Amino acid sequence: MKIEILGTGCSKCQALTENAKKAVAQAGVFAQVEKVEDMVKIMEYGVMSTPGLVINGEVKSTGKLLNPEEIKKFF
Repeated sequence: MKIEILGTGCSKCQALTENAKKAVAQAGVFAQVEKVEDMVKIMEYGVMSTPGLVINGEVKSTGKLLNPEEIKKFF
């Protein structure tokens, strides 16, 4: 599984990255968590408000700081 956190480095983006890592650890799944800060790539996903959560190329959430429990629901 590939999880991408879309954002330019704001505190919510950093917190979502940490929450995604916690969700992966709690769920016991194998996933690559990657932070995407390139605005061109973020725009390619059509994300207008960050942070964005993308799992396996599909946008799951934008503009929200999800907790680990909310993120695990997307697995």
